[in-house]
Amino acid sequence: MLCVIFYGLWCGTRYPLRQTKGLAPKLLGSPIFYLITSLLYFVLCYILWRPIQIKPSPQVQVTALILGSMLFFLGLGLILWGRLTLGKLYFVSTSFGAPLFADHQLITSGPFAFVRHPMYLGILLTGIGGIFLYQTWTMVFFAVNFLGLVNRAKREEEVLLKEYGEQWQTYCMRVPAFVPRLGKKRTS
Repeated sequence: MLCVIFYGLWCGTRYPLRQTKGLAPKLLGSPIFYLITSLLYFVLCYILWRPIQIKPSPQVQVTALILGSMLFFLGLGLILWGRLTLGKLYFVSTSFGAPLFADHQLITSGPFAFVRHPMYLGILLTGIGGIFLYQTWTMVFFAVNFLGLVNRAKREEEVLLKEYGEQWQTYCMRVPAFVPRLGKKRTS
């Protein structure tokens, strides 16, 4: 999974950007920026890889293992599906900015037909599932990261609204941001 994501990042730093929203657009095209931030993130995850001191009963442990596995692998699958659906348009926005490539297109197929931010939802599910599976502070950190991703999603949505206007607004009315709608699909 990490290889697929890092390969997408590496490719993304090679494509020309059309526009960005945020404080430091030059950073978004720099492989060094992504290398340094990734290393810092992994160091923090390593430091936090400490057990949460809980002693559940064997029945709760089995339930946690089953539920955790379902959420964890569903989350990883959603991240990978989103990444592969974006293809060459995959890149990472940061708290510094949200980029669009010169030849960017609005993707509304694959997991993006169900939620606007499937990879962020995948990170949340992976974090929650990981808490049940591994019971470490790193997994709590992953789950809490979702709050930052909500802000990042807002920045991305501002860029997409500016770029795609009415097409983006129609998509937003049809597809929720993070929680898929159950039942009949709306048509517009």
